[in-house]
Amino acid sequence: MEDNYSKRGVSSAKEDVHSAIKNLSKGIFPNSFCKILPDFLANDPEYCVIMHADGAGTKGSLAYLYWKETGDISVFKGISQDSIVMNIDDIMCVGATNGTILISSAIGRNKHLIPGDVIAELINGAEEFYEVLRKFGINIENSGGETADLGDIVRTIVVDNTIVCRVKKSDIINIDIKPGDRVVALSSFGKASYEEFYNSGMGSNGLTSGRHDIFCDDYIDKYPETFNPILLKECPELVYRGKRKVTDIINFGLCFEPKDELTFGKFVLSPTRTYAPVVKQILEEIPREKIHGIIHNSGGGQTKVLNFIQGIHVVKNLTGSVAPLFEIIQNETNTTSREMYKTFNMGYRMEIYCDDETANKIIGIANSFNIDAKFVGTVFESETAKVTIHNGDNTEVYEK
Repeated sequence: MEDNYSKRGVSSAKEDVHSAIKNLSKGIFPNSFCKILPDFLANDPEYCVIMHADGAGTKGSLAYLYWKETGDISVFKGISQDSIVMNIDDIMCVGATNGTILISSAIGRNKHLIPGDVIAELINGAEEFYEVLRKFGINIENSGGETADLGDIVRTIVVDNTIVCRVKKSDIINIDIKPGDRVVALSSFGKASYEEFYNSGMGSNGLTSGRHDIFCDDYIDKYPETFNPILLKECPELVYRGKRKVTDIINFGLCFEPKDELTFGKFVLSPTRTYAPVVKQILEEIPREKIHGIIHNSGGGQTKVLNFIQGIHVVKNLTGSVAPLFEIIQNETNTTSREMYKTFNMGYRMEIYCDDETANKIIGIANSFNIDAKFVGTVFESETAKVTIHNGDNTEVYEK
């Protein structure tokens, strides 16, 4: 049965993409989180090269809507961070914590709707975020980019980045998850020591569903440029079907800390948290061979690890651990738990597989950055690759 995410024209698992690339080389570390190539740049046999591209997805559409409703153009700074983090945190999963990372941006805009002031916010926001990363020893250099006026095919704005870096082969973490490993999950919500504001944990995946499920139908006629018109024709019940306006206030004091107030728009637009400072310290203090896998729960959410395992059953328990934002989405839309877990990170966007002793050290390091980390699962031997997720009385099983 097709879920709502698929009906909206997006895919968490991207089965068609994986099918299209199945015959391509997987690189020199075939089970690494990112594709890794020989060092074509310097031809050093001790090094390899990572070149990676990703972006903020449809989060820019919500930033555009929020800006038009409120006049607050600063939300586009967060979109810069979203696109950068989706790249940086992917390469952190293979151990690319040392050396210099070169980054280039690619912005596609509808010039009739997106003026130069928005582009300035994106560029300035990126530079500000680079400075945050540099303070933690993440050496990142801006190599420029391109802003293309694509009004015929881009409805509002698309923000992507490409990064490249050289890494010692001996530093690479090639995923080798083993029976008996523990799953340590790092929270995507709360306020890390290097963040300015409370983070809802949304990240940059699931925004097509997130914004349509939370926000109300006032925006259908007001901002038709923020969604696919084919969706309105074929599945009108899936377009802005929520109860909220982007300017509605969430009072955290009513349900959880901190006792701040945020609008629903800014809550969902929380810039994607980077785990780069945490992973860098983890890999400085813990031998890399102790880490059997780092998984960035981006596309595919809590089922992402299925892409990297064979003969392994990962069993997770998320009872009492789901971020408030995802509880809001599920409670207000009656989205099934099965769809939620494979669409959203649910409050834990980075997970690390290792033994008990290593897991305890990782939890301590994450906590030192004011990031909640905890045991959420265990790995078992299995005839097939599976992920089982428990949450209260609900259990969902996913197979490759």
